[in-house]
Amino acid sequence: MGQEKLNERLKVEMEANRPIFVPYMMAGDGGIDNLSSRIDLLEEAGASAIELGIPFSDPVADGPVIQDAGQRALANKTTISSVLEALEKDKSHRNIPIVLMTYINPVWKYGFEEFARDCSQAGVDGVIIPDIPMEEEEDVASSLNNNDIAFIRLAAMTSTEDRLEKIAKRSEGFLYAVSVTGTTGERAKHEENAFHFLEKLKQMSHVPVLAGFGISTPERARELSVACDGVVVGSKIVQLFEQGDEEGIMSLIKESIGFEVIK
Repeated sequence: MGQEKLNERLKVEMEANRPIFVPYMMAGDGGIDNLSSRIDLLEEAGASAIELGIPFSDPVADGPVIQDAGQRALANKTTISSVLEALEKDKSHRNIPIVLMTYINPVWKYGFEEFARDCSQAGVDGVIIPDIPMEEEEDVASSLNNNDIAFIRLAAMTSTEDRLEKIAKRSEGFLYAVSVTGTTGERAKHEENAFHFLEKLKQMSHVPVLAGFGISTPERARELSVACDGVVVGSKIVQLFEQGDEEGIMSLIKESIGFEVIK
């Protein structure tokens, strides 16, 4: 379980020469009761793992689509505790790795050790905390490590070479490469330097490198996957869930990883 489960799943995808595809969804958007069925849908569509957002009132890394989803989830009274309780309830039939994405303030309030312990109990395999700098991560990283949960780091194009090497060395599970400057959300295109950035991280990293931010089409997902090991797609998945377009989600994932969808 935990970090080992995530590592093994990503290894299987890479050995099969398939791009890794990690969809993001906001827990509690549409109601916490829908969480299990939405996870099942993403797994059935071919997702490698699922990034599950915890709603927060000040989501500095999120663009408008995910911010709105977070507000809907908060209106539904979604909390870390309610998400972990829902995950624990269904963990016995869940095979796909779960990666929580949250911010440091709610984790600090929850308690680092308590958070890591309860994540482990709920079957969480990895955690992303985008707003904690490398210099201040020791306490939370230690708690996650003690509970065999991968602490997934983010690497930005604006970071220095030296800093990127340090982040890559510490990375667990996968290295989340922020392939644009700015917040999450759809982009018309990625700059050429994004591809050079991904190729550079591939040379530095001992874990798979996934491109995230600004990816909304199968074509862009496949294009970026040539320079790294796969992608994380958030805003488009959140938007399709909000529209009730399950077929659109299935098509997006299947086409991104190279399966032809017959319509």
